[in-house]
Amino acid sequence: MVTSATWERRALFRNENWAKLFVRNLFECRAKGYALHEFVVMPDHFHAIISPIIALEHAVQFIKGGFSYRAKKELESNMEVWQRSFSDHRIHDRVDYEKHVVYVRENPVRARLVNRPEEYLFCSGFQGTNWLQCRSG
Repeated sequence: MVTSATWERRALFRNENWAKLFVRNLFECRAKGYALHEFVVMPDHFHAIISPIIALEHAVQFIKGGFSYRAKKELESNMEVWQRSFSDHRIHDRVDYEKHVVYVRENPVRARLVNRPEEYLFCSGFQGTNWLQCRSG
């Protein structure tokens, strides 16, 4: 599982356009370096459970760097997006995986953004509109 925060913990992803672009980038970068299992985009950070097929640092660079590039181009933003580092936790077994899935999906509930995980649009646990809608625009 990887986690990274926005620069100075700014709530950039409260803006739906920013959050949707991040999710599209997360899905589109999969072919370059990782399998995506679970994710959540919080207002000032993200968590993703990925299986990298390249070096983890490079996979995260596709996620963070790819988004920064697209934010400058598509959202016309020149601000710093990310804190420099990221944290990671290697999933050890099925029990550990399930524990982290719950952690990822419950993050918006703990932050009081929604009452139930399946209500939060920017999470792999979302049970509403198909993710293809978010990915395509």
